[in-house]
Amino acid sequence: MALLETPPPSAFEQTGKASWYGPGFHGRKTASGVRFNQHALTAAHRTLPLGTAVKVTNLDTGRTIQVTINDRGPYIDGRIIDLSRRAAAELGMEEAGLAPVRIETLDGERPAEVAMKRGKEVEVAERPDER
Repeated sequence: MALLETPPPSAFEQTGKASWYGPGFHGRKTASGVRFNQHALTAAHRTLPLGTAVKVTNLDTGRTIQVTINDRGPYIDGRIIDLSRRAAAELGMEEAGLAPVRIETLDGERPAEVAMKRGKEVEVAERPDER
């Protein structure tokens, strides 16, 4: 009989609405400096360190994917994550545009610990109207 390893609990979990962005931003630089690719499994979050791996679960469908945070946003109240077009499609929310989701860091570390390992502080995104 084999014992299954239990993954470490998520140190960061958040529930709220997800949206997606794509065509108008495809090819533009993200906050991480790489060009946005709407066909990649990436996302924008206001506070998680860039490069953080996140599990996103669509609470309506139960579908789950893994994305990498490489941008800042969303800038609309009530939304917690902005997904790439591909991520939205895989979660089954591309047509609807919005979906209730739960996001969790995958490594069991708190966001500040991830940032410290990279020698950076966590940067919080400002809304365009707050500048």
